[in-house]
Amino acid sequence: MTSMRKRVPVAVLAACAVLVLAPQTSAWAAPVPQPQSFTAETKEAAARAATAPDTLATLSRFFAREGKVAPDAARPRVEGEAIPVSYLSPDFVAGKAGAGVARLEFLASRAVSSDGQQAALWTARTEAGWQVVNIATGDDEFRYARLGAAKLPGGTVFREPQIDAWYVAAGSRVLPLDEDAERAVGAAGVTLAAYRARVVKAYGDKLPDSAYAKRGEAGGYAEAAEGAAGAGSGSRGGAPVAAGAVAGGLALAAAGVLAVRRSRRGRDAPA
Repeated sequence: MTSMRKRVPVAVLAACAVLVLAPQTSAWAAPVPQPQSFTAETKEAAARAATAPDTLATLSRFFAREGKVAPDAARPRVEGEAIPVSYLSPDFVAGKAGAGVARLEFLASRAVSSDGQQAALWTARTEAGWQVVNIATGDDEFRYARLGAAKLPGGTVFREPQIDAWYVAAGSRVLPLDEDAERAVGAAGVTLAAYRARVVKAYGDKLPDSAYAKRGEAGGYAEAAEGAAGAGSGSRGGAPVAAGAVAGGLALAAAGVLAVRRSRRGRDAPA
């Protein structure tokens, strides 16, 4: 199995708790109660959250976290429209009738700084309304959306978070969009039935409410922040954390943001 570079947390605000999801965990929980559908209304709500003054102020600190640009010179902006981001659905793995291969998890908006840095703002509906629940470096969500549309027009682009793999599915086909997905299903892809057989074998005993989940192994783990920027950043070591609780406790309204630096297996991570 290919090794995976650990995701590195970056402190954005001095008071925020920095949590890291273990790379091989089940990660079934949505970051927060996910939007039920992608509509003009939800897209507009996500755009409002992404462009709110507090969000832009946090983005300035985020882009300045490693001294690449001064906070007052970052001048972050949100480009384009929010897009839906889907993950492998636990209902599909469980074989529930009518379940699609992917479940909508959140909407993503592209943020860009004055020096060209990019980040994805994850927005979702929380108990307090629509909020940015995470800021992640890079442009994965947007890049794979483009690749999927080109490779299988009209298909559903989704991520299998357990192995950080991206796919596009339509009809009875599932096609890979990155090297991790190719390792899982081959360069030519597989049938939907074959893909389900693979994920059932891999995760069928790790679904929500399973013994695996009840042992606390299906969520993330807090780890010491290595190389985190910003004095006073908090991190908890060793205790299991439900994936949903991670982002839910880090909404901007609560003055916390989780910054995930994605692994780049196949590009810059060790084999």
